[in-house]
Amino acid sequence: MATLSVRLDEELVERASIMAKALSRSTSKQVEHWAKIGEIMEDNPDLPYEFVKQALIAKAEKEAGKLEAYEFD
Repeated sequence: MATLSVRLDEELVERASIMAKALSRSTSKQVEHWAKIGEIMEDNPDLPYEFVKQALIAKAEKEAGKLEAYEFD
């Protein structure tokens, strides 16, 4: 992954730092998370945030090999 220095508003970085600490992330990872959520929400304006959040969790579970096949009755 390439790295790039970007100037961000000091207040945004401060809020990201607080959230990052609460969620056990680095400040840069928190900003990346917010950017990812924002991109998804802009691309899918009709989807509620909770749906997007659960979709990201499901993707992470799949990547970790923690999903089981659904059995139809």
